[in-house]
Amino acid sequence: MKNKLADIRKVYMKGSINVSELPDNPFEEFKKWMEQAIEAQAEEPTAFVLSTLSEDQFPTSRVVLLKEFNEQGFVFFTNYHSRKGRELTQHPKVSMNFFWTELERQVRVLGIAERISPEESDTYFYSRPIESQAGAVVSSQSQKIDPNLDLAEEVKKLLNSGEKIVRPEHWGGIRIRPHYIEFWQGRPSRIHDRAVYEKTEQTWLKSRLAP
Repeated sequence: MKNKLADIRKVYMKGSINVSELPDNPFEEFKKWMEQAIEAQAEEPTAFVLSTLSEDQFPTSRVVLLKEFNEQGFVFFTNYHSRKGRELTQHPKVSMNFFWTELERQVRVLGIAERISPEESDTYFYSRPIESQAGAVVSSQSQKIDPNLDLAEEVKKLLNSGEKIVRPEHWGGIRIRPHYIEFWQGRPSRIHDRAVYEKTEQTWLKSRLAP
């Protein structure tokens, strides 16, 4: 390797966090950070790493896309029969991690996953492009399939069949209800700013963490 990994350095200097100036509600701050990531034309601003726990107690991670958020939590969509869908059913405790390199920021979340209502899933499913709807129907996500199966051709066949596309019952939304949200801002000399919100029965408690 031409460049030593240990020698790679980046100086973070695009922002700071003052915990005393943060709103009492973490979703207000998250909304601001998400809007700023979109305005900065961050690559895939809604993408986050979702980590679940497997049957044999190993953490498993993948990148998924945030589709909605409010004070109830963060929502993404998946096949409930997929690996993550099965793991979420067995072990609903999960973590999320957003990382916006353009702003030198990340947000870490711990929470409990639950399925949203079928009506909510319908609303999003039928708002998707028809090709994406068909893709959800033909894909047995995470299952082993014939190496020669052409899924694009299967989508085309479904679209050309004239058959009405219906949201599969095993495809829908997951809401993550957070109890821990951490905002991280890169700073020079690795003295990063870290602000944490922790949920209590009545409110959110704010604190500052050492980098």
